[in-house]
Amino acid sequence: MPLRPKREVIGEVRQHEKDTGSPEVQIAVLTERIKHLTEHLRQARHDNASRRGLLQMVGQRRRLLAYLHRKSPERYQDIIGRLGLRR
Repeated sequence: MPLRPKREVIGEVRQHEKDTGSPEVQIAVLTERIKHLTEHLRQARHDNASRRGLLQMVGQRRRLLAYLHRKSPERYQDIIGRLGLRR
């Protein structure tokens, strides 16, 4: 599963034309990287450096989701639905 271009991911969730840093965009980009790295780790079970990076990304995404949930529950629900995340 190749990594989708970052612009494509951003284009799907951005709030406005120049939006590249909103929590929704950051969560979507992290989700794409997490999916890609998860697939890599299915083949390379002993790649502990990548596993550590994956865990850091998952933690960062959790913090961003918690922030978004505090600030705007509607936007939180929207991004969870769009990306198909469990919560």
